[in-house]
Amino acid sequence: MNKSGAAAISSPTRRPQVEQLGPDSAFGPGTLDRRRGRARRPHLSQPQRRTWAALLGLVCLGLALLARQLAAMPWIDAQWRADARGAVVLESSPLPALAGLKGQALTAVSALHGERLAPDALLLHTLPRWQVDDAHRQTQARQQAALAALFSHGSVRLDFADGSAVTLATAPRGVAGLGLAFWLLTGLAGALMGLGLSVLLVRPQARNVLYLLMATGQAGQLLFLARASLPGLGALPPGGPLALALWGPLALDALIAAAAVQALLLHPRRQPGAGLLATAAWAAALGWFSLAWLASPPGLWWWAQTMALAAAGAGWWLAGRSQRTEPNPYAALLQRMTALVGLAMGVVTVLVATASLWPDTAGAAATLGAWVWSLVPSTLLLLAPFISRSRQVLREAALLAGAVAIAAAAQLLFAASLSLGRVGAWVLAAGLGAALYLLARRLTIKQGTGNPLLDAERTFEQLYRAARDLQAQPGRHRQLLTQLLRDLFGPREVLPARRDLVQARVVGGGAALEVPLRGSSRHVSDEPGPTLLLRLADGGQRLFTEDDARLADRVVERLRRAVAYDRAVERGRSEERQRIAQDLHDDIGARLLTLMYQAQTPAMEEYIRLTIKDLKTLTRGLAAGEHRLSHAVGEWKADLTQRLADAQVQLMWTFTHDRDVPLSMAQWSALTRVLRELVSNALQHARATRVGIQISLDGPVLRLRVSDDGCGRAPETWAHGLGLGGVRKRIKLIGGEVAWHENAPLGIVCELTVADFAQQVD
Repeated sequence: MNKSGAAAISSPTRRPQVEQLGPDSAFGPGTLDRRRGRARRPHLSQPQRRTWAALLGLVCLGLALLARQLAAMPWIDAQWRADARGAVVLESSPLPALAGLKGQALTAVSALHGERLAPDALLLHTLPRWQVDDAHRQTQARQQAALAALFSHGSVRLDFADGSAVTLATAPRGVAGLGLAFWLLTGLAGALMGLGLSVLLVRPQARNVLYLLMATGQAGQLLFLARASLPGLGALPPGGPLALALWGPLALDALIAAAAVQALLLHPRRQPGAGLLATAAWAAALGWFSLAWLASPPGLWWWAQTMALAAAGAGWWLAGRSQRTEPNPYAALLQRMTALVGLAMGVVTVLVATASLWPDTAGAAATLGAWVWSLVPSTLLLLAPFISRSRQVLREAALLAGAVAIAAAAQLLFAASLSLGRVGAWVLAAGLGAALYLLARRLTIKQGTGNPLLDAERTFEQLYRAARDLQAQPGRHRQLLTQLLRDLFGPREVLPARRDLVQARVVGGGAALEVPLRGSSRHVSDEPGPTLLLRLADGGQRLFTEDDARLADRVVERLRRAVAYDRAVERGRSEERQRIAQDLHDDIGARLLTLMYQAQTPAMEEYIRLTIKDLKTLTRGLAAGEHRLSHAVGEWKADLTQRLADAQVQLMWTFTHDRDVPLSMAQWSALTRVLRELVSNALQHARATRVGIQISLDGPVLRLRVSDDGCGRAPETWAHGLGLGGVRKRIKLIGGEVAWHENAPLGIVCELTVADFAQQVD
């Protein structure tokens, strides 16, 4: 069992704020259907749906206008690549005029009236944000502007290294010319915006504004990447958009960094000095961007990478600080996520910086680096609101996509820096991607949401043990169920919750689990019952998931059925006992009464009278619906007093108890017969003149001591027949122990102890 599982149920006065256990704003607890007590996931009301649809419609309209603008740009339907010397080489084209020029280097692009551009590999670099060298970035911007101006004339001439020259008419690329990558990236950007809007509308809080800001920033990064992913020459229009392609991503980086730092200051709980630190983060982001924009310092790319990596490091430190303040699974998961983002950023930085030394790989490395830079945070943002609710496949797919993107980017680095062939570079990159995937899976899924305790064999053993304990002690249903939930989930705390639920539900974004204890009352039903709040699974090392909620519901239902079955069996037993008692009273009692009237001697009449009295005691006990300990002790004392008085034996009786508890039929029957058997032995075999009976209930422990002053000695040498063997068997059935030893100066003492006597009926 997890050490944290030993925590006792706290008093209701120590109720935690569930909303502080996890990011309740963006991914908080579901709402509650008060009519049936069922947990529902956060949902949009009808007015909110209309607002969300309207806002998402505006987003889609903006994406459509962007696609329309890009589809109208002129281009030449051909694919190009850079060679080792930095020249632009024709790779493929469906145009007949270019069919025989595959592999030829492009030496010039010129207009019919004389304007001319001598291109190099920088022309293929469509991401100014990812150009490492400042001079190369300026050259790239001039070439892109000149190419856009040439394409605007409608016709261009292409000169190749072998002396060939081809005149082609430029035409709008159209929707089909945008490429599959464009639509995938814009679709992901729209999904991010839709999710951010829905999160804010479900819970309109300042915290969710931060999530929307991060989602908006990542969507913008994806759109810049989508525009740069257009195939062929002519991906960027002239004029202002060239500057926007540089400063837009930098501004979004600063926005995302500041919003992420502030979000980690507030999630999963507000940290000390959050307001001051958040102000400093926004001031630093704004100041950095203003300085970069106004001064354009040398090494701008390095400044941008340093700012982003510093923000990732700050986020990692803040998540760790929250975890150190109070162990919280969401804080631990956020720390691992920021570590993964920082690792991806570091890999991208090394990749792009190294690949910039080789002209033939610089553009492709920058493109793949931008994909990793944008996709890894985007997938984590998409996954974050559903980390405790999503299926395993969704989590695995998100991590696999990030690992594949990093592996594809690393392949270019290995091919260029290690002089490996295409196959060797891919093998090495695949190994790196697999290692990163396994590491990310262990840090986020396995440790963050997986439950190492919930294997089938262990769960079955725990449930089987709880069912057996429940069968032996049916009155301890709530305690046994609580202990079973502790064993399964290892929560840091188990608290009573003031909610009426029918189904278990995850709250606090996975930081806690509310479990209704149906069937813990005396009447088993499906109505809402007492609820337990389990906080911080595995001592704060992982999140509760929907799978945990379903498992808790199944466990509660199985034990509820066990309780119902046990009570049904007990009702059947009670009805059968009453029938037997009635038959004994009506049939056997009437016959004994007839025999008593027909007795030939006074001794026989007295013997039958005593037998009838014992029969009445037996039938009354069988027919009784409930036995209290004090009432049973009174009946035992009256019965034994009469028997010992008739035998002229002195009775010394002592009874002490700290509370009065009900007895089960098994307990009443066992103690009644054991007392009779022990007193009968003292009268018939020991020929005692004095019998002492001491009964005490101290907490859950019942002690029974029967002593006499008869002739019995050396009980260890006795042969246990039906009488003594029956005593042992009956006491064992109720969980007790029995021992005999010599009494001083004469006689025998029998001591019985039942350790959990009172707990069996609580």
